[in-house]
Formats: sequence, C-alpha cells, structure tokens
Amino acid sequence: MIAESARKRERIAPSSALADRATEERLAVNNLRIRFATLLFFVAVLGACRSPQPPLEQPLATAIRTSEIPAQVEDLQQRSFRWFWDNTREDNGLIPDRTPYTEPFSSIAAMGFGLTSYAIGVERGWVTREQAAQRTLKVLRFLRSQPQGSSFEDDAGYHGFFYHFLGLANGRRYARWVEVSSVDTSLLLGGVLFAQSYYDGANPVEGEIRDLADQLYRNVEWPWLQERAPLISMGWVPEDGIISHDWVGYNEAMLVYVLALGSPTHPVEADAWKAWTQTYDRSFGEFHGQTYLAFGPQFGHQYSHAWIDFRGIRDAWMREHDFDYFENSRRATLAQRAYAIANPMGWNGYAENVWGLTASDGPQATHQIYNLLPREFRHYSARGAGLDAGFDDGTLAPTAAAGSIAFAPEIVIPAITTMHDTYGKAIYGKYGFVDAFNPSFSYADVPLKTGHLVKDFGWVDDNYIGIDQGPIVIMIENYRNGFVWDVMKRNPYIRKGLERAGFTGGWLDTPAKENASK
Repeated sequence: MIAESARKRERIAPSSALADRATEERLAVNNLRIRFATLLFFVAVLGACRSPQPPLEQPLATAIRTSEIPAQVEDLQQRSFRWFWDNTREDNGLIPDRTPYTEPFSSIAAMGFGLTSYAIGVERGWVTREQAAQRTLKVLRFLRSQPQGSSFEDDAGYHGFFYHFLGLANGRRYARWVEVSSVDTSLLLGGVLFAQSYYDGANPVEGEIRDLADQLYRNVEWPWLQERAPLISMGWVPEDGIISHDWVGYNEAMLVYVLALGSPTHPVEADAWKAWTQTYDRSFGEFHGQTYLAFGPQFGHQYSHAWIDFRGIRDAWMREHDFDYFENSRRATLAQRAYAIANPMGWNGYAENVWGLTASDGPQATHQIYNLLPREFRHYSARGAGLDAGFDDGTLAPTAAAGSIAFAPEIVIPAITTMHDTYGKAIYGKYGFVDAFNPSFSYADVPLKTGHLVKDFGWVDDNYIGIDQGPIVIMIENYRNGFVWDVMKRNPYIRKGLERAGFTGGWLDTPAKENASK
C-alpha cells in the first residue's frame, strides 16, 4: 500500500483512476527497484559551509530545558511546533497541508498532529494551557458542525469519516480529486482522542473538549468501509463509491484498525486484526542486517507510534516472533541508515549521519542522466528502501530521521546535528528543516514544481508539510519523557482497541485506573 499512502498530497483523478493509480505506482516502484538493485557507486559526499542557524523569533514563552535533550534537538522541536502554532487558521482552527501554499486546503491528518503538538507546547512552556485549550476547542467545534453526506462538494465527510483535504475557509471537500480517507481520519482522531484525555480539567472549556472529542469518534461508522470485510477500505469518493483497495499490513494503518476495534458505537469485529496481519509474511525478512516487518517509507514506522506506546505489548503475530512493534520500528530505522551508508545507487550526500527516506517532496524530472544512467526524479512521492518495495531518487527528508528519535536516538541525534551543521544554511529555517533536499539534483534546465537549486549543493524544497512536521514534534517528546504515550494510555478507547486486537503484556497489564493516575 506504499503508493496509496504516498498519494497524500498529489492530485488524483476521480472515478476508478483513484484505485488504479495505487497499483500502477506500486508496479513502477518495483520496476525501478529491480532496475537499480545491482548498482554500486562510490559515495561523493557533498560538503557545504557550516553556518549558524537562523535566529528563532521571540519565543512564545520561556522554554523548559531538559539536560538530556541536546540544544539542537530542542531548537528543532520548538521550531517544528511553531509551524503548527503560527499557521493555524484563526477563524476555524484548520491547519494547512503545507506552507507556503498555492492552494488553500487543510489536511485532516495534519490537524491530528497539530492537536497533539499544542499540548506539547504547554508542557514545554511555549504556550499556556488556556491558549492550547481554546485552539483545540475551536477546531473541534468547527469539525463537529460541518455537514456529512454524499454530495460531490458540499460536505466535509460521510458516515463520520472526513475528506482527506478540506477547504481552509469553508471546511468542505476541497476538490473532486479528494477522497474520504480512513487513514487520514484516523490520524485526525489520534489528535482528537489525545485531546480528550489530556484536557481533564473541571472547567467548561476542557469539559466541552472532552464531549466534542467523544462525539467525533463515536460518529465514525467503521463497518461502512468494510465492503470486503473484515478488511477496511482506504476510503470512498461520491463519484464511484468505496475505494477498491483495502488496508492490509504492514504499514501506517495500524491506527485505523485499533480505532475501529475500540469504537463504542460502530466497531468492527475482532477478526479484522487477524486479516490485517495475514499478509505480514510477505514483507518480513532481513534487510541491511535487520530482520523486521518492512515498509519502505519511514512514515509507516512512525505514524501509529506517535500516539501508541508499543513497547512491551504484543499481538499474536509478535508473540510468535518474540519481539514487538516498537522494536520493529527500531530495526527499520537502523536498516534505513545502513542502506544510506551502503548507498547502492551512488547518490551524493548519503552518509552515516545523512539519511532518511519517506513520503516527501522532491524535484520532478524524468529521463535525466545521473552517473551515466537514466534516472527518474519524482515530485511528492513515497521514497524508501526495504524488502517489500522501494523508490530512491536521492531525495532526503529530515523528518524520516528526526521523527524516529524515540526508536534509535543513538543514530538519530547525530543525524539531526550533522544535517543541521553541514547543510543548515540551505535547509534549516524558521520552522526547522524544510521538507526535503536532494544533493544529487543539479539540472538547471529542468522546470521545478517546487523548491529551488542552491549553487554547489543541489535541490532544496521551499515547503514545510504538516504530516512531516508532526512526527518531529511528537516523537522528540516521546523520546524525552513518553508524554504523548502516557496520555494515550489513559484513553479507554485506545486500550479497548488494542485488547480486542489481541495485545497483551507491558502497560496493558496495568489497570486503566493506575495509568489514569500517572
């Protein structure tokens, strides 16, 4: 499901092309992987002058400093947080998909990350609890008030699910190429349920947050998307109905099934998780010295983990294989770095502390010659390496590494500091790292869809993307103290979903009341 996941911000044609595109892109990814699998080139690491980081504007509040977190990581987390805080729409609380944007639409997944980031800002001392609560209440009220239905353009969603992209001004389906998305709704709900558990005060604002969060979650009719039960479809479009591709493991949709199993109103049956895991063996094996469930782009190993602490808890598949999903993500992170060190395609810049492949922006160009071979460079696309599928065009995304800090801090922290110190002048700005950069792309005669060329460096994106900023903010905090994980352990719906999926052990063996008292 890599291609479908990668389609997050690409315009897609309505009707059956929505489903067909996923299959076509997956085949293309596999063909490219085969074509270049045997290429071995010497890595030419491109150096750039060290430069001081751009000054952070007046802080929102006095930052809380933690000695265990290096100053550069602290700075990256605060700048990434500020992206959400500065770019939230004032009148309705919606968060844009990216900035700067040429089209005014909001990503519901980015809103899930944003709702969680607001509370991290409170814990860090960057904003007050009252400020964060008011912003949270504003967007929950707005989402709850939006119409749900089967019209082509007048609704925000259907059967409790939301459209992937909503117009920033009106909160309705942004365009005919936008689908009702099960996974993006789930990422939104990750933030919604986090807010429900975090804002536990007795005042009216926090009480309303809890009530609205409960309503939004209870309204989702998960079985509606089980046209091929027990699996859950990727979504629905009014032009053609339910999308013909279902979520099968292993990828970022673990959260979809946990939420669907935990629903108090419209749950799926427990056999959905078993069906989800039945395809695991296709992507389980050894890659660059690590044995794990593979998913090429790193976001698949980050998104569900942003909210759920998988350390020490296991489902039936993990009990059989004697490790857990957290360890799986750790191994995937180590394998990504090992792949960059091996650098089989000979890209510039790849090194032990310069790595990271995930869904990201990139320079779009076809049939360019690099190292005497034709190469394809994509715009927004899934990039990754692994047993299942992969695509690598030399484009590096800092979020792939930074958002994995909780899994493997011993390799992620050096990556953050090295990329900043080596390339900071080009790739580090007001909101931290730009979405992506490509030191191998220096084709001056190619028109760029986004980004720009930096002399003696390569291609650099101009954009920050919400679903790439979010893992940076959240996973740094989880590494710091497990904050988001601990809040979510108090949520009864998360616990119920995990237990119905067959998870046991670890914190699930602690009574819910004890977790709530922490």
